[in-house]
Amino acid sequence: MAKDHGPSIKDDAKYEALREKGMSAQKAARIANTPDSGKKGGKAEKYEDRSKQDLYEKAKQVGISGRSKMTKKELIEALRNS
Repeated sequence: MAKDHGPSIKDDAKYEALREKGMSAQKAARIANTPDSGKKGGKAEKYEDRSKQDLYEKAKQVGISGRSKMTKKELIEALRNS
């Protein structure tokens, strides 16, 4: 049974698994709190096929700083490495 990490973590088991893999607390929390992060299906549009505005909104959702000054290419790279 996963330890309760408080109300700021929505999926404690996922959070612990990510921390054990070596992810930072911030990144593990962000992933564990994303409602659809565990779903599979591969139906998401490729980043290259999305508009810059869509990429900006996704970057905002996951908390990437400096996104307002990024180019589309930089947003894609930041999203892939977050």
